[in-house]
Amino acid sequence: MSKQAKLNLFDFTMIVVSLVIGMGIFRTPVNVAKAVPSPFVFFAAWLAGGVIAICGALTYAEIGSRLPVTGAYYKIFSYCYHPSIGFGVNCIILISNAASLAGVALIGAEYITKVVFPSVNDSQTIEVIIAIASVCIFYCVNLLGLKMSARTQNVLTIIKISMILLLIVPLFFVHHTSLPSTNTITTHTTWMEYLKAFGIGLVAVSFTYGGYQQTINFGAEVKQPNKVIPRGIFMGIFIIIILYLTINFAYYSVIGFDGLKEGKNIAAIMASHVFGSAAGQILSVLLFLSVLAYVNVLLMSNPRVMFAMSEDGVLPPIFKQRNNKTDTLVISLTTFATVSVLIIFWAKQFDEILSFTIFLDCMGMALSAGSIFFLRKSNTQLDKSSEIYKMKLYPLLPIIFIAAYTFVGISIFVDKPLTGLAGLGVLSAFIVIYFLMKKNRDLRDSKRL
Repeated sequence: MSKQAKLNLFDFTMIVVSLVIGMGIFRTPVNVAKAVPSPFVFFAAWLAGGVIAICGALTYAEIGSRLPVTGAYYKIFSYCYHPSIGFGVNCIILISNAASLAGVALIGAEYITKVVFPSVNDSQTIEVIIAIASVCIFYCVNLLGLKMSARTQNVLTIIKISMILLLIVPLFFVHHTSLPSTNTITTHTTWMEYLKAFGIGLVAVSFTYGGYQQTINFGAEVKQPNKVIPRGIFMGIFIIIILYLTINFAYYSVIGFDGLKEGKNIAAIMASHVFGSAAGQILSVLLFLSVLAYVNVLLMSNPRVMFAMSEDGVLPPIFKQRNNKTDTLVISLTTFATVSVLIIFWAKQFDEILSFTIFLDCMGMALSAGSIFFLRKSNTQLDKSSEIYKMKLYPLLPIIFIAAYTFVGISIFVDKPLTGLAGLGVLSAFIVIYFLMKKNRDLRDSKRL
């Protein structure tokens, strides 16, 4: 990339914001409220998530500047650990992305079901059908070789920003004297119970703050990285923290802490409380449209990751196959869409998918962030270069980040051991598959000789 094309401070800040803010903020506050015993712990979890995000983003930014290769997040595991770890972790990242797609599809299904089928009592089956239908529709769209245009992306961004602003507006209309009492704090709650609740709350918070790890791909494309990267990350995460805290305070002010625990489609509920039921229905439809676009984006991007892995020989050559007419990665697209549908059918609820995807992310995040210690030792010649970003407070920041995600992973395992075992089983299975494929390749090579 030429000097003129390098990212400036504003560009990088906006990238950080756009990578993080997704659909989670319209659903995950429910999960956090259910997990924690008081509003204080609720808001503390969201603030802690922001601090963890800053530590992680700065760590990934240095990794990206020290290893400036295309798809750095894919490369670092093989480079810093072992190819089997690279294969296993990148496969679980693909599974995690499929789970994220499934979870977001279910979020959209929860909202639209209340509009289309308002009188249905048991809506879970309908939500599953709508979520699966969403994936199937955009699978067919991608199968035809159609791509989402820039105009559609712009519309999606406008819808998302409009919804966030709409969620903040009620703060100017609601009467704060009507805030419900929070009798959820008990004098018998021990510090261990608070710690466990805080860890479970961080699961949903981590999902909502996720995305900043993709800053790893921009380390070599930023103007004056030693200055722009830390400033852009701090500004971007600061904006996100303020937005998330403000939105959650709006939820708390309008719906109340107890109401937040009981709701699902909280954004529509809040809009209905302030502007009437019609506003809630309109917001639900807009949110569903945003979900559909998100589903399409993941179906477009992840098969290309599988293509790259196949080119590097860590996935079978079949994943490189393209349709001659549409240039579609048919096998990769079909595999990713199938996994997403299976996860929806298996989990059926967003809450189950949330724990599974974050547990997978915990393994990937902790291992990828740990690569900074290897890179610091192996690339000492870069320490004095002005072309890379070198974080301050090293090794404190990566240690905080790794410890936080280890804590979240342990919290999930303690709360839902079967989910944790499933995640470990998936990683172990992929590592075994790697060695089996390597053995087959070695046998083929020896026969050729």
